[in-house]
Amino acid sequence: MERRGTCERGTSPGQPGTTKPFQGGGGGVADAMMSNPEPGLPLLPGTSCADPTKTDFHRSQTLSYTHGYAMARRPTVGIGGDRLQVNQLSQADLDELANKAPLLTYGEPKPAAPPEFIPAHVAFDKKVLKFDAYFQEDVSMSTDEHYRIRQVHIYYYLEDDSMSVMEPLVENSGIPQGKLIKRQRLPKNDRGDHYHWKDLNRGINITVYGRTFHIVDCDGFTQEFLESQGIELNPPGKMALDPYTELRKRPLHQYVTPSDFDQLKQFLTFDKQVLRFYAIWDDTDSMFGECRKYIIHYYLMDDTVEIREIHERNDGHDPFPVLMNRQRMPKILVDSKNFPKCVLEISDQEVLEWYTAKDFIVGKPLTILGRTFFIYDCDPFTRHYYKEKFGISDLPCIDVSKKEQPPVKQELPPYNGFGPVEDSAQNCFVLIPKAPKKDIIKMLMNENKVLRFLASLESPYPEDKDRRFVFSYFLATDMISIFEPPVRNSGIIGGKYLGRTKVAKPHSPPGNPIYYSPSDFFIGAVIEVFGHRFIILDTDNYVLRYMESNAAQYSPEALLSIQNHVQKREASAPKLEKKATGVDPSMQELEALIDRIQKQVKDHPCRDNIREAFQVYDKEATGFVDKEVFFKICSTLSIPVDDSLTKELIRMCSHGEDKINYYNFVRAFSN
Repeated sequence: MERRGTCERGTSPGQPGTTKPFQGGGGGVADAMMSNPEPGLPLLPGTSCADPTKTDFHRSQTLSYTHGYAMARRPTVGIGGDRLQVNQLSQADLDELANKAPLLTYGEPKPAAPPEFIPAHVAFDKKVLKFDAYFQEDVSMSTDEHYRIRQVHIYYYLEDDSMSVMEPLVENSGIPQGKLIKRQRLPKNDRGDHYHWKDLNRGINITVYGRTFHIVDCDGFTQEFLESQGIELNPPGKMALDPYTELRKRPLHQYVTPSDFDQLKQFLTFDKQVLRFYAIWDDTDSMFGECRKYIIHYYLMDDTVEIREIHERNDGHDPFPVLMNRQRMPKILVDSKNFPKCVLEISDQEVLEWYTAKDFIVGKPLTILGRTFFIYDCDPFTRHYYKEKFGISDLPCIDVSKKEQPPVKQELPPYNGFGPVEDSAQNCFVLIPKAPKKDIIKMLMNENKVLRFLASLESPYPEDKDRRFVFSYFLATDMISIFEPPVRNSGIIGGKYLGRTKVAKPHSPPGNPIYYSPSDFFIGAVIEVFGHRFIILDTDNYVLRYMESNAAQYSPEALLSIQNHVQKREASAPKLEKKATGVDPSMQELEALIDRIQKQVKDHPCRDNIREAFQVYDKEATGFVDKEVFFKICSTLSIPVDDSLTKELIRMCSHGEDKINYYNFVRAFSN
């Protein structure tokens, strides 16, 4: 009794199970332990003998991992260690495989997907077949030729099966060439068929519109394409040559050169060859003369010379392009006294020597028709010609450009004394003068700002010593006006002494005067106004405030003179007032100022610590501290020293130049 092998799933620890076929007895452990049953005995318990040498009854491993991938392998031994008979099927298995029909098991196979469709205009885009061909054309009206061979190119466009015939252009052929047949589908016969690429080959004739073309050869792409389509190409032929064209290519007959110079040979050899020179004509020695540039052309074909002008934009010259027409230029003439030269044309008999190419050398002057031209450069062809013909290889390039002279500084005429200098100078700049420009920003910022000073006249006359003048300096326009207050019974009429005007300093140049500025006015300064000398005696408080706010414009001496004068004046004023009223007016002003500041800074955060801060630095309890220490303490306590009231209080509490009485100052910031 024979049992067929079955497929069981064997697994190993940690690996997925796989299905594997194996051969051997089935039916449990007893079958697994049987080995080589005796022939003729039934396969029943007790009739088989176990092989005591077999101790390994596990299934072989059929699954392994290689580089992280699960790989199945065919087992080589079965249960018990018996080697399996690989690829050996029984007769029943062979019969089953022979009768097995896959169609019944799996059904009809699925048809393959059709290939992707590509249209011809995409597949054969920009793919053109090129054939070299020629055709013969009869010539009936010529004695030199009877027929003509014309070479053409036949193009076949694969995208739409169209064709075109092109003939290469030949210079001076006299035949309409180029596109003989424009791109189209060419008819093959009278039945309506058209030429196809399968009809084209080397060594064949095709007839198009009554004209027969013989195809000689094709390019590499065409040959590769036709061979890939299974077309056997004929061997390439030889392009036929036009007999008349070949006749023209033959060398000309050799003629014996006559003794005289052959002008025809010169014309044929040097045709269209021109030497170009760049020259200048310097005529600056004559009146209204100038230096002008020209181009000299020397034509090698007939030894003629032409001179052309070089015009620049807005050069002021008439646009005549040619100074001298093309002609032969005589170099040395025959000395003839019989006829005037101005009415006769110059013949060859009257010229001993003509100008030639060797007379035109770069860097040397050349006289033509009474004008001397200096050649300073030439073009590359001329340099090459002189190197090949005369062996001159170092033709220089001379720089003839004149260096621009520095611009002439415009000088104004001397001042004539009429009107302001700036206004008079406008007549020298433009034909119609305009008023000089004003500093609008300065006028807006200093509008209605006037500095007033009291001055006396420095005069040798005794009656002028008691005269007083009020100087008004207007900051917006830098003008000065002088007013003399009238004095009764003085014998001098007061009033306006000088209207608003700018006053120049003495000894300043008339063409560029230096005017008086605010920094020139201080106590003791001498101001000279049109020959009269004035001495500044006094000023008002506004001038002092302006000078302190613009201290950078004044010298320290000028500012100190104003401050000392104001302090002396204020110190003497209370004494006079006290004599009249019996009360010190400065103390009244101080008390009023302290009251105003107390109302303004009643909520100051450090008002209780101000006195203690000053007492720390006043160890001797004198009531005075240095100005530097004073402002340092005010900055620490955030006291608004920039306020106008505080500034006035500091000024009234000042003692000398470097001390401040802080007792009265602290009263303004305490209860």
